[in-house]
Amino acid sequence: MPFPFVLPTTSSFSFSSSFTCDSHPSLPLNASTHRGVVRETLKKHKRLPPASQPASLPSVISSLTNYLPYLVAIDAGLHQRLIEWRPTLTDSPVPGKEPPRLKITSLSHELAFAFTTLANAHTLLARAALHPLHLTSTAPVGTQQRQSAVASATKSLLDAASIHTFLASYPQPPLPPCADITPSTARALASLALAEATLLAILKDDPYPAAVAQDRNANDTEWMYKAPDMPKVRAHLFARLCLAASEHAAQAHSLLAASRGKVAGELVRYLEDVRRTSRARACRFFGIDAELGGQTGTAIAWLRAGLEELGEWSEKREDRKVEKATGWGADGGRLEETRVIEMLEAKWTKQNDTILTQVIPPTGPLLAQMPSGREIHTVKPFQLPLLDPSTLEAMRAPPDRADESGTYPSSDDETPGESAPGAFPGTQGEYRTGTPSYY
Repeated sequence: MPFPFVLPTTSSFSFSSSFTCDSHPSLPLNASTHRGVVRETLKKHKRLPPASQPASLPSVISSLTNYLPYLVAIDAGLHQRLIEWRPTLTDSPVPGKEPPRLKITSLSHELAFAFTTLANAHTLLARAALHPLHLTSTAPVGTQQRQSAVASATKSLLDAASIHTFLASYPQPPLPPCADITPSTARALASLALAEATLLAILKDDPYPAAVAQDRNANDTEWMYKAPDMPKVRAHLFARLCLAASEHAAQAHSLLAASRGKVAGELVRYLEDVRRTSRARACRFFGIDAELGGQTGTAIAWLRAGLEELGEWSEKREDRKVEKATGWGADGGRLEETRVIEMLEAKWTKQNDTILTQVIPPTGPLLAQMPSGREIHTVKPFQLPLLDPSTLEAMRAPPDRADESGTYPSSDDETPGESAPGAFPGTQGEYRTGTPSYY
């Protein structure tokens, strides 16, 4: 949690070679320069090992944020030219290989890819902020650091939801080239980001996941002198927030399930996992509310209802993903919630068997009386980035062709580099290439 999006890459493209602007001659060149920075940043991000990619996300977000005002400024004046983007949410025709690049001729599609990439980068930034909370190979984080990480991740997810919501209503030509930039996908991703942000609002004040992680952490020494704090929570309110997150995830799943053959199956399964986890977490909080009221039998029934929602999952596989920072959280939080519910069920069952001996009711009637969800977040409207008047005025000057950028050949990972004349075979990476990078 959140979903491990893969950022796309794009081909080189020069706006200045496609059209001219009489009022602002430098605008196409400046747009090409900023697009070249975006292309280089995405390429370098892709080539980093998974553990090092979170550190480059601020650079990706910064380059896209700087590029978008120029792209918006020239949207109405671009002639049709071929630009390439590699989709990452569309199913690949060859299993195990990334999908091929798509050729697009509309600048509206270029805008859609740029906005989608920016939103997904914000989501990945939220993942990077939350990753230390799930590690068991290092000392557990403190309460202040935990709340700071959750607040930072929540802000990133709400930013992503705002961008996806804006993109869903942004005018585009009919028949988008892939599922990545369709309005239905944008609405689904906005609902997903809102669901994850809602769950984070609960995580900030939920002591049980931290207690379970602390119990499993071999580097924790606090247990020697202090028992984990279990403050009373607003259980009924948290349960309704979880149900709201479940409704958002279900809405996102329904938007993508209709196009199952187009959207990557991992994303569709993740949405279902988030829905299950949210409902199971709601069951846990209803159980906590019942236990606080002295109804231990009903509380145990709620926990068992939550386990039914979660189903089976592989612990060891998810633990390895967390430690390696590769694809962790792709279960939508099912494993973490399973551990919390199992801990509470073992504790309350022991109490009920030895002291209270209350009857445990069936789970069906409990699930039937679940209330509706309650919202906590409001997604702010996304402000379209525009060039300020001083920047536009500066571009009335003739362009400096020496700064031409964006005309270099495509440089995917699979594109073999050309060897320098006279170089030893296999050492072309040690020689300067034709790109503007200094290394």
